[in-house]
Amino acid sequence: MYKAIIRPILFCFDPEKVHHFTFSLIRNISKIPGVKGLFKKMYLLNDKALERELFGLKFKNPVGLAAGFDKDAKLYNELANFGFGFIEIGTLTPKPQSGNPKKRLFRLKEDSAIINRMGFNNGGVQEAVERLKKNKGVLIGGNIGKNKVTPNENAVDDYEICFNALFDYVDYFVVNVSSPNTPNLRELQDKEPLTQLLKALQVLNFKKPNSKPILLKIAPDLTDDQLLDIIDIVKTTKIDGVISTNTTISRTGLKSNNKVEVGGLSGKPLTQRSTEVIRFLAEKSNKAFPIIGVGGIHSAEDALEKLEAGADLVQLYTGFIYEGPRLVKEINKAILKKAQ
Repeated sequence: MYKAIIRPILFCFDPEKVHHFTFSLIRNISKIPGVKGLFKKMYLLNDKALERELFGLKFKNPVGLAAGFDKDAKLYNELANFGFGFIEIGTLTPKPQSGNPKKRLFRLKEDSAIINRMGFNNGGVQEAVERLKKNKGVLIGGNIGKNKVTPNENAVDDYEICFNALFDYVDYFVVNVSSPNTPNLRELQDKEPLTQLLKALQVLNFKKPNSKPILLKIAPDLTDDQLLDIIDIVKTTKIDGVISTNTTISRTGLKSNNKVEVGGLSGKPLTQRSTEVIRFLAEKSNKAFPIIGVGGIHSAEDALEKLEAGADLVQLYTGFIYEGPRLVKEINKAILKKAQ
């Protein structure tokens, strides 16, 4: 029904407006008595065999919603009813910011892809904290970044502000230095500044009564040498894992006319590269740390491929938009079948 009727209608309109419309729709529909239960019956698959324990956390199933979809933690309780084992909110910054000028979100229908240059648009970390206080048992990841106006030499301050503000309200943290849509942000992926940033966050982390897992989200455009640096950085800083991968700046093999738009590309064109990065990290590190696989998961087969390459969990974003909420359950069913 989604792909045959709902998606064609939604895809007639501006992507960003559709995003806000669907958020309002899901929120309002979920207020109707019985609807939450109906969603859970349709999409949620409860099975002990799906549970995963990683970095001290228990995930109900290994399929999560990637950051960027619910940036401001506005809909995580409702989105969990679609069967996700965890929800990652953000990217959040210390101060509110409007992001890049519109239009900044583009569908590439021929490629089953999306280009975005949102630019960390969000209402600021404190606003999100107030919403997270209403969490009804959803496992939450907090994806944090820096404000556009903050120079890289002061970036650590921004990450520390977000870390402290979110600490009591998220289950794990994700350090985002890999978005292509904030000027110079990816320079923080270089070995020295990244090591300093992660060490600073770990100092804060270990001062808390109970530390929280910290993960690093990396770009798919890193070279093999840079990926080896990432492995070394994880070992040096003792962070808990890596999310592989963010969006790409590559445009190789695209068919759509609007492929020339500036921004990060997600969706099917990213499937192979994100899996390659997962496999490289897993093999070269001898599976020394957990990996969350994200990028181009549009089918259960795509998810299984990432898990077999070395991912411990997977996340959806563009595949969720193109394939609909049934994809979550299809992946979980395939994982169960594989385990039998």
